[in-house]
Amino acid sequence: MFQKKTHKRHMKFNTKTIHGGQKPDAAYGSVMPPIYQTSTYAQSTPGGHKGYEYSRSANPTRTALENSFASIENGNFGLAFGSGLAAIDAVIKLLEPGDEVISTNDLYGGTYRLFTSIFEKFGIKFHFIGMGNASNIENYITNNTKLIWVETPTNPMLNIIDIKRTAAMAKKHNVLLAVDNTFATPYLQQPLNLGADIVMHSATKYLGGHSDLVMGALIVKDKELADRLYFIQNASGAVCGPQDSFLALRGIKTLHVRMQRHCENGRVVATYLANHPKIENVYWPGFESHPNHTIAKEQMSDFGGMVSFTTKGNNYKDAIKIVENLKVFTLAESLGGVESLAGHPASMTHASIPKEEREKTGVVNSLIRLSVGIEDEEDLIADLKQAIG
Repeated sequence: MFQKKTHKRHMKFNTKTIHGGQKPDAAYGSVMPPIYQTSTYAQSTPGGHKGYEYSRSANPTRTALENSFASIENGNFGLAFGSGLAAIDAVIKLLEPGDEVISTNDLYGGTYRLFTSIFEKFGIKFHFIGMGNASNIENYITNNTKLIWVETPTNPMLNIIDIKRTAAMAKKHNVLLAVDNTFATPYLQQPLNLGADIVMHSATKYLGGHSDLVMGALIVKDKELADRLYFIQNASGAVCGPQDSFLALRGIKTLHVRMQRHCENGRVVATYLANHPKIENVYWPGFESHPNHTIAKEQMSDFGGMVSFTTKGNNYKDAIKIVENLKVFTLAESLGGVESLAGHPASMTHASIPKEEREKTGVVNSLIRLSVGIEDEEDLIADLKQAIG
């Protein structure tokens, strides 16, 4: 199978987003990798090909993207999938019946649904626990534990989990550590550098950045682990197409400038909400009052554009009224696009998690999650002001 190892070059991050793992196309010197809209490739003799035989196994446009994924996360191997959940699905397929997974209890609802509704019936056991104190994780490690699944910052409560401490614990017990880095992006945080084995992204979000594709990514350093994941990717077939690969490559080239503005606007929005008389709680890791703010400062270069908040009195109707009144923020699923989005997790992204479990982690009926875009900050504040009243 074609091995998509990235080209090692010493570049700063902003340069990597544009040039990392990339080279002009061999055919005509195209600067942007062409869209190879083909399913199959001519062979001179059975097995005699130029690294590509069938596009489920490998496609030149997807290879360029996978090399870019690896570069920006300081990994050696990247894999692109048809969605973020397809990427997570591939990681869990590394396991066998009887294996156990320790997962944060504050995570994306689709991940929870995949774990509990799909994989539990195949004999894989999941423990959903609070990971704010990393030492708590070790209490759940048994001889059957094979994987620790971390989101940081978490979705939607913006909790911070100490990657370095968790990685040390995982290595001590010979357990894989996978980190969903979707909210932070490699611009803010690089889990492989902190000891993680696998980094996962919903590339639909910040990596693509323009709300025009659905895609997942995995990045690893270890070749043996990469080969196992490549086999699953090819055997299960949940790959992305060349058009989406091209769009993601284009998006990554502006990741650094977009993330800088997301962070700037996120800070302004979080500060405004924290001082609003009708808002009860604001969740954003940049506040010194955030429970793990110190860890966030250590493992992140800034604090991102995701902000969640609740209304005073925790009134469901008040929250719905706010999201319905927004004009610049769009009420929609997803996050990480250039445009600002608002969501109501309890009824949208996290509806698949039982109410009792949701509320244990803080996903109450008045919680609103904002993906702060790159518009002018004055327009975003004015929109929130008129919507909240």
